[in-house]
Amino acid sequence: MKIVAVANQKGGVGKTTCCINLAAELGRAGHRVILADLDPQGNSTSGLGIDRGAVGRSVYDLLLGEAPIADVLLETAWPGVSLLPATLDLAGAEVELAGAMSRETRLRRGFEGIDDRADIILIDCPPSLGLLTLNAFVAASKLLVPIQCEYFALEGVGQLMRTLELVQNYLNADLELAGIVLTMQDQRTRLSREVGDEVRRQFGSLVFETAIPRNVRLSEAPSYGKPIAYYDASCPGAAAFSGLAQEVKQRWLRP
Repeated sequence: MKIVAVANQKGGVGKTTCCINLAAELGRAGHRVILADLDPQGNSTSGLGIDRGAVGRSVYDLLLGEAPIADVLLETAWPGVSLLPATLDLAGAEVELAGAMSRETRLRRGFEGIDDRADIILIDCPPSLGLLTLNAFVAASKLLVPIQCEYFALEGVGQLMRTLELVQNYLNADLELAGIVLTMQDQRTRLSREVGDEVRRQFGSLVFETAIPRNVRLSEAPSYGKPIAYYDASCPGAAAFSGLAQEVKQRWLRP
């Protein structure tokens, strides 16, 4: 089973959009996917059509050791996709875990025994490098970083790389930077092309060939609680995530 943390401490780069739609595409392809919503905003939860107000157990309970993963996991309406939902309680988790023993390993221990339930776990990290994101880094074997094709795109990536190095040295030697996906690309603008070229120059083959375009339908889909493939399968955003899923399968989910 692959565990992938989707992270960038810069907000608004498309982490949640990537998680929701990549999970849906991999599920459509026959893979068993768990999406773990580690962001207190709970956008992955609502974006998959789950009413956060009606959620009982959540990732919060898993982190605090108050519920096993089987009691937290929810089936979604989308084939192959299960969810570890987030609620507002998660906002207090960092404070409550601050003095806890082995606070950085809570999520990893929570995932134990789930190997036969999923082929891949995608972790939607909050836009910070706090304790929740650190738990994701310790639990994961791969790090996927969305970078938007806009000014300041690489701002903060250096800090993310330093955090990755510290985690590798002290907490999880198995974690690797395994992929970078360009988001919000607009090939009509020179800035978008230049940023994309610079990211590819710096990170080489780590950058997926498929970039996620700016797309109105892609922005609309979460308000209907649907992944883009089930909202408008003919739009450019759906085609892009289909291509990205194919690359992810080839890199990480080979038999």
